[in-house]
Amino acid sequence: MPAGKQIIGGREYVYEYKSVWNKEKQRSEQKRQYIGRIIDGEFVPNKVYLLREGQVKTVKAPSRPGPVPTTVCRRLFAGATNLFDKIGEQTGISDDIRTCFPGIHKELLSLAYFLALEPSSPMYRFRRWAKTHNHPCGNDIASQRCSELLPLITEEAKMNFLRRQSQRRTETEYLFYDSTSIGSYSEQLKQVKYGHSKDDDGLAQINLALLFGQKSGLPVYYRKLPGNITDVMTVEKLLKGISYLNVKKTCLVLDRGFYSEKNVNTLFKAHHKFIIGAKISLKPVQEQLKIWRGDFERRENYCSDTGLFIMSKMLEWDYRTSRPRSGEAVEEKRRVYMHIYYNDQLATDAKLRFHKQLDCLEAEIRTGERVEAKEKLYRKYYTISETPTRGVKIEPKQEAIDAARKNFGFFALLSNGVKDPVETLRLYRSKDMIEKAFSDIKTRLGMRRPFVSSEENLEGKLFLQFLALIYLSYVKRAMDKNGLFKNYTMQELFDELDIIEQFEQPGRAAYYGEITDKQRKLYTALGFESPA
Repeated sequence: MPAGKQIIGGREYVYEYKSVWNKEKQRSEQKRQYIGRIIDGEFVPNKVYLLREGQVKTVKAPSRPGPVPTTVCRRLFAGATNLFDKIGEQTGISDDIRTCFPGIHKELLSLAYFLALEPSSPMYRFRRWAKTHNHPCGNDIASQRCSELLPLITEEAKMNFLRRQSQRRTETEYLFYDSTSIGSYSEQLKQVKYGHSKDDDGLAQINLALLFGQKSGLPVYYRKLPGNITDVMTVEKLLKGISYLNVKKTCLVLDRGFYSEKNVNTLFKAHHKFIIGAKISLKPVQEQLKIWRGDFERRENYCSDTGLFIMSKMLEWDYRTSRPRSGEAVEEKRRVYMHIYYNDQLATDAKLRFHKQLDCLEAEIRTGERVEAKEKLYRKYYTISETPTRGVKIEPKQEAIDAARKNFGFFALLSNGVKDPVETLRLYRSKDMIEKAFSDIKTRLGMRRPFVSSEENLEGKLFLQFLALIYLSYVKRAMDKNGLFKNYTMQELFDELDIIEQFEQPGRAAYYGEITDKQRKLYTALGFESPA
């Protein structure tokens, strides 16, 4: 049926029109029915529309305000799920899921709760967990229903959710960006390709890129990528995704795998502040080290807080781009800070590993057990000759060995927004929280091997795991902030709260069982009041 819009009192309403026959006037007329509103550019249907489309079931309204009395007698574990309810209210997850996934939002939340609270459990085990736990859906979600739900997580609804969540975060958020590889045996998923595996498991893979907030401690955005896409290729598309989310005034923190001259120019062009790791072998870094190397270990360059020798300088970056319409080349100078750090302990460890590698290469050459994959290394570090009388003769190429050793212990960071090298290093090191998030996705949330049969199911499962990751990250940040990891693992905390019971009895509102002082203190430390 054709639809129309009308603005009343500053609000935009959506109507449907259909033709009806007027028996008295013997003519066709247009009848208008209100079906929802436009909020933030998105269509939000009303209950009449959802009922007609079969997305919600009819529920009889209670006769008076207050809790709806139950018709069954049950006792359920509810402490951990109650904590997640509170986190959902605090972060806006509950409202955003309800808006973006009308009709199925409670089922999605229940599955996210289950994935977060039951480590490495496949979704077909949800039925067992649901029988003993209070959760948003309140009912069992059969395995077949789970398979039906995953394709309903559309790209449009997913991006709308990510956009709403990102707008709830601080504008000055530092965002950490990184990727990981997820091995797969599937031959049906198109993006499963052979590439550089970060798990070194020898499998074909898909790549997962994640954007993580430093202040909020919460994931912001994710992308699924083909397994043969390298990190350095993903920055440009990342910035387009950030632009769609309306994330502004950010500072991106990226490791050296994302460094390229093109990516730095792209970051400048998008007006983003950044901190990015740079390889020591890069020409501008080597040019600066050539000037500084002899003075690096002077006392005035030592930082007691970090245990490192640090030198820093502002440079002029040769910014190159082209105008969007004319294609005219533009060359300008942009300010960038180069921070170089030296760790003498890392240098010593690297030298020991290097000489052990050389020992191994020499042994392989002398015994004739040379490895084909190492032929370049043999020729790089040794002159090898062989005679019938003296056998194999090895002469080290000292110049090549010295060239490899001279960079041990050094690492460099570039930034166009953070002048202080110590603060730059602190922010860069903070990105280990994204590594912990990847560990949660793979290990706790069961994504080390994605056992799914279609692209739609993989997309849906990734979204549920991202949703569960928000809850886990919130708890992890609160535990870290309040020193709870001294006495609890995250699972031990969930287990301690999970034993709080909720009682449901016909004719009365549900109520909670006894709550210990330890449980109340845990709720307080996490930033919430314990259940009433």
